[in-house]
Amino acid sequence: MDFRVNQNSKLKRFLETLRRDWALYVLLIPIIVFFVMWRYKPMGGVLVAFKKYKVIDGVLGSDFAGFYYIRELMFGSASREFWRALRNTFMLNIYGILFGFPAPIILALLFSEIKNVAYRSVTQTFSYLPKFISEVIITTLIAMLVSNSHGQVGIVAHLLQMIGVIGPDAKLLYEPGYFRAIYIVSDIWVGAGYGSIVYFAAIMGIPPSNYEAARVDGASKFDQIRYITMPGMASTLTIMLILRIGSMLAVGFEKVFLLYNASIYETADVLETFIYRLGMGETAVNPSIATAAGLFNSLVAMVLVLGANYISRKISETSLF
Repeated sequence: MDFRVNQNSKLKRFLETLRRDWALYVLLIPIIVFFVMWRYKPMGGVLVAFKKYKVIDGVLGSDFAGFYYIRELMFGSASREFWRALRNTFMLNIYGILFGFPAPIILALLFSEIKNVAYRSVTQTFSYLPKFISEVIITTLIAMLVSNSHGQVGIVAHLLQMIGVIGPDAKLLYEPGYFRAIYIVSDIWVGAGYGSIVYFAAIMGIPPSNYEAARVDGASKFDQIRYITMPGMASTLTIMLILRIGSMLAVGFEKVFLLYNASIYETADVLETFIYRLGMGETAVNPSIATAAGLFNSLVAMVLVLGANYISRKISETSLF
């Protein structure tokens, strides 16, 4: 009897909330439809990794192949390219964490030191702009800046030649050794300003009285950043780092696809471009192996997020969930 009364009271409270906030629930409908149609429904395509997929037969009509394509991906004909793409993906993300993750934090700290509000707003706006430029335009600009072929030498390539970093015949976009540096530097340029928004908001949320007390005690600017600003940003930094670790296997497909070529696959080919070539490329099309690679990508990303979240919760008591 008590159970029924409790259930009825919960249902009554829910209906009252629904009646009071019906407009907010209506606004949720497009989001729910989006996730159902483009996030949950496509999950059925994972079955392709375990099927000898044929377009004519469809996913359900194709013969079951078990773990054959997963073994083929990791140890068979596609294994060499797969492990190379996995290594390149990890390397780009590790460099991204080492050099790209601190960049928006440093930029936010610099913005917070600008006392003129109008000047700071203009500066921040200009730093955000690259994020809203099409990847096609961004990669075209990169190619123009670092080009050194057909008699054209980009300004960046010219400066690097002048200081002796590269030789006069170096072609930055056609030599594997330069791709990672080009990718990381351009990524910082595009994303640092936009990424600083979160950290700047965290800094602005720190009470000014903390800084005043520190100045009274004779703390230098570096001490204020070390003992007040960074601890005040700790929870934000932790959450952003967890999210960054969770995307360790996600590299900007558009930028890599538009910049790379067959001569630099050794360092430029990542999991997403590898999956694209297997699933939709002009040669060696194999949707089953491509789906297996995508499934592996998703599983590893999930493990990384759960692992980073667990470690963070144990160490700092700050976590996503």
